[in-house]
Amino acid sequence: MKTLVLFLRSNSVSSMLAIAFVCLSLASLVLVAPVEAGDETDDAIQDTILSQIEAFANDDKDAAWAFASDGIKRQSGSVDTFYNMVKLSYQPVYKAASIEFLERIPHSDFHIQVVRLKGPQGKRWRAIYRMERDGSEWRIGGVALKEAPGTI
Repeated sequence: MKTLVLFLRSNSVSSMLAIAFVCLSLASLVLVAPVEAGDETDDAIQDTILSQIEAFANDDKDAAWAFASDGIKRQSGSVDTFYNMVKLSYQPVYKAASIEFLERIPHSDFHIQVVRLKGPQGKRWRAIYRMERDGSEWRIGGVALKEAPGTI
């Protein structure tokens, strides 16, 4: 964010009017500034991840499957295989107790979303989500987990 500083040496009416004009002009720019596409992308990616974690929490296999990318679906072969793989090998995602979104790293064909979460037994994990665009939707193309020190 850039900051504008004005130094005026007199207290004349014209100086005060100039200050008021600059302040109003800057305020109007802030009020009409467009929302950055990054904010919408952040929201969409985070909603996808949260929705899949919620589906796992509700044991909704089909909903969890719906957020997986086509590549994950091909690799898994079926809803049941996918669900059992997550349940057995990705317990911190399957039974996440708390979630904190960290940085998102855009790439030309995909984005990486870093997530800090608390899994079973209170262990803290760092999850690296590979997010892939599927038309207007985001899908989860993979997750790498690493145990992190401390607690959330």
